Amino acid sequence: MRDLITVVGMNHKTAPVELRERLSFQEQQLPQSFERLRGIKGIKESAILSTCNRVEVYSVFKPQTSNMEDIYIFLSDFHQVPVHVFKPCVYEFSDGGAIRHIFRVASSLDSMVIGEPQILGQFKDAYGLATQNKATGVILNRLFHKAFSVAKRVRTETRIANSAVSISFAAVELAKKIFDDLSACRVMLIGAGEMCELAAKHFINAGIYEIYITNRTYNRAIALAEDFGGEAIPFDTYNALFEKVDIVLTSTGATEPIVTAEVVSQAMKRRKNRPMFFIDIAVPRDVEEKVHTLSNVYLYDIDDLKEVVTINQKEREREARRAEKIIEEEVAQFLRWMDNLEVVPTIRQLRERADDIRKAELQKTLSKLKDLSEDDREAINRLTQAIVNKLLHGPSILLKQTEKNGSGSPVVEIVRKMFRLDAPNDKEQPPTK
Repeated sequence: MRDLITVVGMNHKTAPVELRERLSFQEQQLPQSFERLRGIKGIKESAILSTCNRVEVYSVFKPQTSNMEDIYIFLSDFHQVPVHVFKPCVYEFSDGGAIRHIFRVASSLDSMVIGEPQILGQFKDAYGLATQNKATGVILNRLFHKAFSVAKRVRTETRIANSAVSISFAAVELAKKIFDDLSACRVMLIGAGEMCELAAKHFINAGIYEIYITNRTYNRAIALAEDFGGEAIPFDTYNALFEKVDIVLTSTGATEPIVTAEVVSQAMKRRKNRPMFFIDIAVPRDVEEKVHTLSNVYLYDIDDLKEVVTINQKEREREARRAEKIIEEEVAQFLRWMDNLEVVPTIRQLRERADDIRKAELQKTLSKLKDLSEDDREAINRLTQAIVNKLLHGPSILLKQTEKNGSGSPVVEIVRKMFRLDAPNDKEQPPTK
């Protein structure tokens, strides 16, 4: 029997945010958390992943000692939340199921937005904190590093992260189709809310460095401009910049259009008809609908972007099915590695058990042969060693072969039962009737 990997957790699919908050772990709480986990019977290694969307406890139990209820009690005692309050929202995985779940989490297949990159960074942070607290060991160290490589393989071999699945990201992706080089473009954000802030991040990541921000509350525009190294513009002067900027993203609370076709038409003349892209994510719309009839002016509203996002989400779901196949391959490979972990210790224990029996029997025999010389005693000792070595040669070779071909677990179990390696070592056990 080998060690068992387990997962006990909850996420955005199974538990409301109010409950996830009550069971979340702060970084300063982790040393005490790992200390308590170490005190649970059978646990050899542990790690905790705690984000806004999930709380998960990863454990490695010694053979035949795993008890999920102990993890529930740990969560309950640590956070002072009764088990019955959160147990209906918790999922459990063990062995291959636990490995599969961890690989899926790291690869963002279990995320609210499939393919989002943030979870891998959070996963790496969780591993770093677990190692700092000396909570991991051979198995979790290998498992986390394998999860990192699986996530990389999923991103390399599929297009799971290539299509935009947020409104602000979709806006940037559309801009890339209109302009060959976004780094040469100037952007204006009309509004300073969350959507504009997210768009600013995506534009900067795309290589744009010249950003103008305007808002009815000028101080808010100044604050956002400082965050992104942009320039704040008074709200009553932004029309004058249309001649200069290439991309305009607008998201205000206005009840009537604040960008008219007439103003844009005049700006296009001064721009000498260079392309201009308007992204209107306001409801009601900020940009007059007639703007899209102007030559070399492109206008997308929130419905256009939602349609792009829907198409891209379906694309990611198709790619996710390809990613699942990759994960199944990696799970099988990791299970083979775990099976083979037992091969070398079993060979060593088999030889130790046989040598203990040999020495005990040799001592009993030699104690009755008082007249033997030291040379004769040594000759008998070497004879018994040779017999044991020859008897164990076959089983040892078989175990080493299974280690190479990845079929160790069944053979290890048979050998351990046949030679009673899990029985007490102080005396030979009576045969089973």
